[in-house]
Amino acid sequence: MLGVFASGFGGLTILKALAKVLPEYDFVYLGDNARAPYGNRSFDSIYRYSLQAVNYLFSIGCPLVILACNTASAKALRTIQQIDLQKIAPDNRVLGIIRPLTEEIGKFTQTKCVGILGTEGTITSKSYLLEIAKFWPDLHIEQEACPMLVPLVENALLEHPATEMFVKEYTQKILAKDPNIDTLVLGCTHYPLLQGLFLKILPKNIKIVSQGGIIAQKTLEYLAKHKEIDARMGKNGKIRFLTTDSPEFFEKGAKAFWNTQIKAESILLYS
Repeated sequence: MLGVFASGFGGLTILKALAKVLPEYDFVYLGDNARAPYGNRSFDSIYRYSLQAVNYLFSIGCPLVILACNTASAKALRTIQQIDLQKIAPDNRVLGIIRPLTEEIGKFTQTKCVGILGTEGTITSKSYLLEIAKFWPDLHIEQEACPMLVPLVENALLEHPATEMFVKEYTQKILAKDPNIDTLVLGCTHYPLLQGLFLKILPKNIKIVSQGGIIAQKTLEYLAKHKEIDARMGKNGKIRFLTTDSPEFFEKGAKAFWNTQIKAESILLYS
């Protein structure tokens, strides 16, 4: 199985893209809904929660885990990769969702001015700034934290006037920092559900870039290069949904992200 972990529902946008590109693969999705959102939590908490999830997914047979959460990718991925993996499962792998997008972002912009929208945790970590500088040092990057968007999405208020108000506020703020921005990165897995609203509000010349399709293609390429990981994957086209909250809560909340009814299982991560 390919493990997909997120703090809540947002990672379902990544899972949907993965399942489209890799339909024959088995997936298990784990949402830490009982402790979501991660956006404003400390580095230590996010690292500890993410490591617990990775350990659990390894224990049920996932040789590869994707941290389908920008905050977890920003604050936990590097430590897990560089320190923990060698101790807990040296033959397994953990990937994030920030680097794949930053490898490609320069291909979208003509003005070389890019905006990043994300949670407080993602933005303050400066992970996007650091990663983009490695691949596209000539780009000018501005960032804006959008703390209200995840709660609005998770409460299914996609068409609420308050949601439109906050999308307008955040986009106006980032464009005020650099009016030459022509590419806007939705640096949170919840934000693709608001893509229509962003398109409505933003000037027509601005491209919106989200992560799902890029992550899926990069995962496909990764598995093609790493046959030893791919050989350990189940390929029956099955998807299993796990949550640290109640199954009923997850099934209800997932409706905005998943176009069919799902069946979830509740697990305990805490240690």
